[in-house]
Amino acid sequence: MSPEDNCLIARMPLAAGEAVDIDGVRVALPDAVPLGYKVARVALAPGDKVLRYGALIGSVTAPVAQGAILHTHNLVSDYIPTYTLADDSTSFIGSTH
Repeated sequence: MSPEDNCLIARMPLAAGEAVDIDGVRVALPDAVPLGYKVARVALAPGDKVLRYGALIGSVTAPVAQGAILHTHNLVSDYIPTYTLADDSTSFIGSTH
C-alpha cells in the first residue's frame, strides 16, 4: 500500500457492524467485506479519484462512507467500462477480432 492511497484492502472477511481501526479512527463497517475487497479509507464524494498502491484505479460515482465497500456499485474504472465481457464478443477492447 502507499501512504496516499484512499482505499484499503481486506486481508480477511469482515462482518457488517464489526468495529475496525482506520488510521486511528474506530469505524463500524456498514456492510460485510469479503476477502480482497476495497473499502474507503476516508469518506469519498462522487468524482473523487481512488488510489490503490499509489495508482489511480477509478472514480467514485456515489457518496462512500469511511469503511464502506468500494466496488462496481459506487466506483467506475477510468480505464475500461466494466470487468465483464462485452456484448459484441470481441476479444480485445478497441478491436474487431
